[in-house]
Amino acid sequence: MGEGGYVLRRAPSADYMADRPFGHVDEAALVMAAFDAGVKAPEVVGVLEPGDGLGTGYVMRRVLAEVSPAKILAGPPPSLLGDLGRELARIHSIPLDRVPAAIPLMDTATALAELRARFLSYGGDRPVIALAIRWCEDHLPAPADPVLVHGDYRMGNVMVDADGLAAVLDWELAHRGDAHEDLAFGCMTVWRFGALDKPAFGVGSLDDYFAAYEAAGGVTVDRERFRFWLIYRTLWWALGCLQMGQMWRSGADRTVERVVIGRRTAEQELDLVRLLEDEAPEAERARDLPPSKPVVPEPAGEPTNREIVQAVRDWIEGSIKPQAEGHAKFEAVVAMNALGIVLRDLDAGVRAEDAELAAALLSGTTTLAEPGLLAKLRRAVLDKCAVDSPKYAALAAARADWRG
Repeated sequence: MGEGGYVLRRAPSADYMADRPFGHVDEAALVMAAFDAGVKAPEVVGVLEPGDGLGTGYVMRRVLAEVSPAKILAGPPPSLLGDLGRELARIHSIPLDRVPAAIPLMDTATALAELRARFLSYGGDRPVIALAIRWCEDHLPAPADPVLVHGDYRMGNVMVDADGLAAVLDWELAHRGDAHEDLAFGCMTVWRFGALDKPAFGVGSLDDYFAAYEAAGGVTVDRERFRFWLIYRTLWWALGCLQMGQMWRSGADRTVERVVIGRRTAEQELDLVRLLEDEAPEAERARDLPPSKPVVPEPAGEPTNREIVQAVRDWIEGSIKPQAEGHAKFEAVVAMNALGIVLRDLDAGVRAEDAELAAALLSGTTTLAEPGLLAKLRRAVLDKCAVDSPKYAALAAARADWRG
């Protein structure tokens, strides 16, 4: 593990931390407990105090290693998958009496009920999300003996060097709960960054990952429990993306990035249909997809909305982006992405909302056994993802599988 210098993790204000279940003092104590237990957590060397005038936070010894998933997955070190399994087993083996009391216990049934309530507060009109909520309610596993759950164990939150896993970062979602939640999270399609043929972190096979985890002292992996958490966490992130849109709408965060992430719900809906389609009868899985909505020809008179948006996007690309640097360049790219979504949306005229169908799926009165429903949902998620995230790797895979 290379070292050099220090890193400050901080919050600029109390409001920034208001909705979190524990603050930076407890987070620092948790990271220190993990480090002392032999986990490759950062080494905390100091915690901010009110008199420092810097808000809340803590200082860590810097780790020199790669964090970019694209760069890591382009050539992962041979030991990486085993390292990931071993390190997670170490996290789950930390005695709970060494975990700060403020780290909450997650009750799965309560958490699922909160997801349902959030969905309804966002309109309750996305059929695929309703389908996933109902499936999770019908397949809720029995409570597990709690362990320390990292809560965000995935590519993007680990650092890797030539020798393998160098550090586990971002502990703010930690809680006491089911070990299988952590096992599943890094295996979500979105966190495999295009490596669809390697279901464990985009690095390797589930069999090898589970074997490494169990060999290092982790709990015996229950495949059905793992599947529940894979679906639950995909559902959780779908609602997380919708929440980004709510944050922008409420004024809590008016950045363009927030609204763009809000449209990534389509990725998770696509993944949820792929995860849940086996629940449908074989005849429904073999059914042909209905056609996409036909594109309406544009008038030839005054400039259309599409042409105006295209003009603004071209201006940003040609005049603003080349002059921008640092975060301003990033924001220009995000703005171009946002306008690209609008352009595709204007062409396709696709909507994901269907309150009546969502209510029927949520109540269980409609299921994937209904003739034509799976084909309808497949077409809907293909067309919506093509608008919102056309480069999402699972989109091409789903088109091939569904002949869409």
